[in-house]
Amino acid sequence: MNKDDKVAFITIPVAVAIGAGLAFAGGDTGHTLGDIPIMYLCVAAAFVIQWIAFVPAYIFKTEKFYDLTGSATYLSVAAFALFAIPDADIRSYIIAAFIFIWAARLGFFLFRRILHAGEDSRFAAVRGNFWRFLMAWTLQGLWVTFSLAAGVTAITAARKEDVDAFAIIGALIWVFGFSIEAIADWQKGRFRHDAANKGRFIQTGLWSWSRHPNYFGEIVLWTGIAVMAFPVLQGFQYATLVSPFFVTLLLTKISGVPLLEAAADKKWGGQADYEEYKRATSVLLLIPPKKKL
Repeated sequence: MNKDDKVAFITIPVAVAIGAGLAFAGGDTGHTLGDIPIMYLCVAAAFVIQWIAFVPAYIFKTEKFYDLTGSATYLSVAAFALFAIPDADIRSYIIAAFIFIWAARLGFFLFRRILHAGEDSRFAAVRGNFWRFLMAWTLQGLWVTFSLAAGVTAITAARKEDVDAFAIIGALIWVFGFSIEAIADWQKGRFRHDAANKGRFIQTGLWSWSRHPNYFGEIVLWTGIAVMAFPVLQGFQYATLVSPFFVTLLLTKISGVPLLEAAADKKWGGQADYEEYKRATSVLLLIPPKKKL
């Protein structure tokens, strides 16, 4: 077992342990199914679904269903959480609906993109390696768990509150973030499908104000879910408010922005228009571009 395999071998149980910690926090004072907190079952499902999907993915050495499986997991976990509790209220239904809408749109978008591209370059070096490929699927289970933590905890919480300012403001934040993400993805997709733009980078629409507006939108929408969840949390459940912070950390420091920035620098670095775009345009936040020097 080489060094990378050892890292993967260690990372897998660590990811599961972190997920178990979130399950414990979210399940505190929450609804149970029998004697088992529903939050425990939701987190377990988030990982088990990945491991089931991993089997054919490894056998056929493909990652084409990776993102689609992730979206299906969001949908499955949120649906189970909603229908497993005996007293779902308006807040629970709204949070679940938001998760359904987001997961369905993004899953369809990503699946269509990989079918068009043929492969996901992130997996080129790992799809044939058992431990590293399994780690990728396990980390997706952890990603789902972290992202859904606040929302699913609110859905399964025993404490219920009438629709209040947190619910309304959180919903408006979610709608804003979802709109930004969807519009940014649509604009980039349209740009790429125009043969005249082959080999060029997008710097129009929302992409003229942010180099990664889709990620900005995703961070904002999960923040909205956390705001909606806040009033019904209690005890250890407050720990699940880490959701939007985790999404921010993941997208800005680990798998999102750093990888795409490095790829863009490799492809267009040194070109005057690209260097000017980087200088003038915010990495993440949607703000007007700086004036030309």
